[in-house]
Amino acid sequence: MIWAAKILGQCDNNDKIEASKINRTRAQKIMENILITLGLSMLPISELRGAIPYGLSKGIPFWNVFLIAIIGNLLPVIPLYFFLEKLLRFVEKFGFGKKINMYLINRTKSKSKIVEVYKTMGLLIFVGIPLPMTGAWTGTIASVIFQLRFKNYLIGLIGGVLMAGTIVSLLTLGIIKFIF
Repeated sequence: MIWAAKILGQCDNNDKIEASKINRTRAQKIMENILITLGLSMLPISELRGAIPYGLSKGIPFWNVFLIAIIGNLLPVIPLYFFLEKLLRFVEKFGFGKKINMYLINRTKSKSKIVEVYKTMGLLIFVGIPLPMTGAWTGTIASVIFQLRFKNYLIGLIGGVLMAGTIVSLLTLGIIKFIF
C-alpha cells in the first residue's frame, strides 16, 4: 500500500520509514517464532509434539512448521546415537551417575520392548506413535541399548519422526477429529 501511495504522491518519507520499522518488527517476530519452534522440536520433553502445535498457532505456514519440526527433532538425536555410550560411562564416574544410568536404562527397556523385538520396524512404530516418552530421544536410547545398527536406526528413526509429525499435524489441524 505504501508503494502505491508513494507513486501517487500521497506518501512522504516518514511513512516509508514507519512501514520499514513495522516490517522489520514483524520479521523479527516471525524469526523468533521459527526459532522457538525449532528449539521445542529439539527438546526431549516436547519434541515435534509440542513444536508443531506451537508453530501453527503462531501463524507459520504448515510446510515450514513441519520441516522445521522434523529437522529439529532429528538434529540432536543422531549425534546422540554415537556418543550415548561414552556419555553414560562418563556420568557413571560420579556418585549419582550409576543410579541415573540404571534408571534411564531400565525405564527405556520397559517402555521400548517393541524395539527389542522388532528392531527397525519396532523403532519406527515406537517413535511414530506420539505418546509420552516414545519419541526420538527415547527411541535413540533404546536403539543404543538394543544395539541396532546405524542404518536400521536411521531408517526407523526417520520413518517414525515423519509418522509422528504427520499424526501430530493432523491432530493439530483437526483433520482426525473431523474424520472420527
